[in-house]
Amino acid sequence: MALIKSISGIRGTIGGQPGDGLTPQDIVKFSSAFGTWLRSQSDSRKVVIGRDARISGEVVSNLVSGTLLSLGFDVIDLGLSTTPTVEVAVPAELAAGGIIITASHNPKQWNALKLLNHRGEFISAQDGSQVLELAESDRIDYCEVTDLGEYSTNTDHLQKHIEAIVNLPLVDVEVIRASGFKVAVDAVNSTGGIAVPKLLNALGVTAVTRLHCEPTGHFAHNPEPLPENLTELSDLLRDGDHDLGIVVDPDVDRLALLCEDGSFFGEEYTLVAVADYVLQNQPGNTVSNLSSTRALRDITEKHGGQYSASAVGEVNVVEKMKETSAIIGGEGNGGVIYPESHYGRDALVGIALFLTHLAKSKKTASELRALYPNYYISKNKIDLTPQIDIDHLLDSVAVNHSTDNVSTIDGVKIDTEEGWVHLRKSNTEPIIRVYAESSSLEAATRLAQQIIDEINSITSQKA
Repeated sequence: MALIKSISGIRGTIGGQPGDGLTPQDIVKFSSAFGTWLRSQSDSRKVVIGRDARISGEVVSNLVSGTLLSLGFDVIDLGLSTTPTVEVAVPAELAAGGIIITASHNPKQWNALKLLNHRGEFISAQDGSQVLELAESDRIDYCEVTDLGEYSTNTDHLQKHIEAIVNLPLVDVEVIRASGFKVAVDAVNSTGGIAVPKLLNALGVTAVTRLHCEPTGHFAHNPEPLPENLTELSDLLRDGDHDLGIVVDPDVDRLALLCEDGSFFGEEYTLVAVADYVLQNQPGNTVSNLSSTRALRDITEKHGGQYSASAVGEVNVVEKMKETSAIIGGEGNGGVIYPESHYGRDALVGIALFLTHLAKSKKTASELRALYPNYYISKNKIDLTPQIDIDHLLDSVAVNHSTDNVSTIDGVKIDTEEGWVHLRKSNTEPIIRVYAESSSLEAATRLAQQIIDEINSITSQKA
């Protein structure tokens, strides 16, 4: 069992002992702490909640709702929804905040509470530490019976979200419709199976093949949108009857694309392509996190903008985007953040902008991909054990590479002429992520393996 408390929210496996997994006791504990924190931040007594389709979602949602009602909040429940839809619904409802019940790309035994402030943005690390402190305190004050909140449902926000996307100035429905795209969608049996076909219909895409779009929560494959998990969709596209494959994760904030020949556009290149289109129409700056491809930097500089890197985590990207007035940003895991819509990763916005770009380019998806610089990322991980002192480990690696260009704003990133390696403790899993990028996959893998060997040497010496 696992329970992880981080900048990405409260995430854990369902079941087990309190404190070791995401049990009912833990759900009430952290919902109580978040609600108490919201009362200190806002006069509003509304909270918006929504969930993906995973099996435990309804149970977790009921516990969250009951807890918030007991704190005097009126709960507006969007039911089966998407992370970006909840994000835009919070300010629309003038709510104090929101909770998204989803473990994103994690397998079905996981669930999580993602916490939003009154702007519909993820709470900061500082705010999160206050919530965690409250969770461990005895300062939770529940309401008397006459002050309990009221519960209501609202299923209109997804349609409002889609209408807002369709009306974005850089989304061209007519050119998309005229292209007559045939699209295949894999929504891994979650709420993308509801949201993505609705969006495509609003964009004038009528030829849609659906894979795993029934929101049962019984994920047909590992829900992380990586090539090794998407062989069924890739095989379908190789038949030559589709122009594009669209893949979203269970809460629809990550977008991966497959080309008409079944090849992968590249999750890292979702943001690159969308940014290229946006920058063609509006000069400006961009941001991605330290673990994202250099290609965004290259495209940004080509269009005369300035690229900046942030620590990993949506809240960190958003903070850097605001600081640099970036007009587009996100993360290399397929997360597109477009402030013209809202400050949150949004696969639906990404789909609309990408389809417009593809239609206006008059190219196939594989031809469009060929326009961008070729970098290759090797993504690796090391399981954490109680014996590993992560701070000592990262400090040792930074010292060993002090003659290189080293950043320590989030773990350790080492930049060289050959490429870069970034190692950091995951916010969502008990692992160290080791990502490397270079001009070939072989070179990137070699860079990553050098660091992994170095880490193994340091840990063996420590032992």
